[in-house]
Amino acid sequence: MTRSLVREHLFKLLFRIEFNSPDDMPEQVRLYFEDGFADEDHKSTGSDIPEEDREYIKARYERIIELLPKIDSAIDGSAKGWSIARIGKVELSILRLAVFEMLYDDDIPVGVAIDEAVELSKKFGQDSSSSFVNGILASLAK
Repeated sequence: MTRSLVREHLFKLLFRIEFNSPDDMPEQVRLYFEDGFADEDHKSTGSDIPEEDREYIKARYERIIELLPKIDSAIDGSAKGWSIARIGKVELSILRLAVFEMLYDDDIPVGVAIDEAVELSKKFGQDSSSSFVNGILASLAK
C-alpha cells in the first residue's frame, strides 16, 4: 500500500473523531476496517486492506490520538486568528495528520508532509482548503 493511500485512510479515521466520542472510537475503527468505507469507484471496502497494512494504519492512528493535545497545540500556535474550534473538520483532520508527520515522524520529510496534506485538502476539502492548510503548515515549518 502506498504512503498516500495510508494517509488517506488515516485522514478518514481522524475525521471520524469529530463526530464520535473517544469511547466510541475503538468501535469506529473496527467498523471502518470491516466495511465502513468504499473507495471512489466503490470497488473495495475496509475488509480489502491486507492485515499488515491495517495494523500499520491502526498503530499510526493510535499514536496520533496519543499525541493529539500536542498536535492541536502546534496547530493552534500556527493558525493565526483561528482557533481549533473554528477550523473545518476536514481541514483539521488533514492538519492533525500533517503535523504528526512533520513533528513526530522522522521518516517523512517536512516538505512531503505538507505536499501530501495539500493534496488531501484538494481531494476532500473546499476550494480554499489547500491554501489554508498550506499556510498553516508553512507557518509551522518555519
